[in-house]
Amino acid sequence: MRFSVLDRANTIAGLSESETLRGVIEHARSVEKLGFERFLVAEHHAVPGIPGSQPAVLAAAVAAQTSDIRVGTGGIMLPNRQPLLAAEQIATLEALFPGRIDAGVGNSVGFTAPVRRALRQGDPRELKGRYRDDLVEMLSYLDGTAEVTARPLNDARTPVWILAGFKSVALAAELGLGVIIGGPSLVAGEGDSHQGLDYYRKNFRPSAFAPEPKVIVSLDVAVADTTDAARDLLLPETWAATLSRRTGTFDYLEPVGELDEAALSTQDRGRLADRLSAAVYGTPPEVGERLGEIARYTGADEVLVTGGMSDVDGRARSEELLAQL
Repeated sequence: MRFSVLDRANTIAGLSESETLRGVIEHARSVEKLGFERFLVAEHHAVPGIPGSQPAVLAAAVAAQTSDIRVGTGGIMLPNRQPLLAAEQIATLEALFPGRIDAGVGNSVGFTAPVRRALRQGDPRELKGRYRDDLVEMLSYLDGTAEVTARPLNDARTPVWILAGFKSVALAAELGLGVIIGGPSLVAGEGDSHQGLDYYRKNFRPSAFAPEPKVIVSLDVAVADTTDAARDLLLPETWAATLSRRTGTFDYLEPVGELDEAALSTQDRGRLADRLSAAVYGTPPEVGERLGEIARYTGADEVLVTGGMSDVDGRARSEELLAQL
C-alpha cells in the first residue's frame, strides 16, 4: 500500500503562522525521504488555527523545496474562485513542476457567515448547486475545449481529483476524475462505502485527466508503540475540531498534556469520541491490520494520511512506522 499526506497547516500553540507554513515545507521534505507518494495542502480562510489559505501558492513553495514527491492541492475550493482562475492556478503549477502536480478540487464554502461574505459568496446551497457546472467549466479550460484558452499551456494533463463524500463519486465517474474519499463509513465498513465505489468503477468514463478509476482513501492515522500513545497524537486536532462545532473557531493545537477530557461537556465528549472512532490509530500491527481491511473493501491502494499533531517528533515517528508497513 502507498501512503500520502494531507497537511492542513495547523498552527501549534506557541508558533507563529509564518513558522507554521515553513513547517509544512519541512514536513513535505521529511515524508519525501520516507518514500511517500504525494503531499497535498488544504484551503481554509480566516481560520485562526490554520493559516493555509492559498493551496496553489503553498503547493508551489512545497514543490520548489522537494525533488520527486508529487505535490498538489487538497483542495482548491471552487466556490471561492472563478473556474478560469482555478484552471490557471493548476496550469501554472504544472508548467513550473511538470509531471509532479495533482489537482484536488472540492466544494466547501466559508466556515462562518462573515467569512462567506468576505469571500463574496452567496447562499451556500446555491454555491453547492452550481458545483458541477463550475467543475465542468474548469476542466474545459484545462483540456483546451473552452472558448477561452487558459494559460500557461502544457503538453500533459494534470490529474484532477474530486474530494468526495459518497454522494460525489457519481460526478467523478461521469467526468472521468479520480476520487479522494473519506468519512466515518470508511472505517466502519458500512454499505454505502461499497456501493458508492462500486458505482464509481462500473460507471467511470475515461478522460484526459484519469484514464481509469482511481481511489485514494483519506483517514486520520497515527502509529506509535502503544495504542494510547497513538491516540494522544491525534487528540490535539480532534480536540480543536470538537470545540469548533460549538465556538465557531478552530483553535491552535495544544500539547496533549494540557487537554483535560474530564472537563468537557457530555456533548463535547461524545463528539470527541465520534471523531476518534473515524480514525485509525494504534501500534504498527493494529494499524496495518485495519488499513488492510479498509483497502480490501474499498479497493484502494493508497491512503492519504491526515490528522494535525502538536507533537512534531511523534508525527515523524508515526510516519516512519507507517512507511515500514
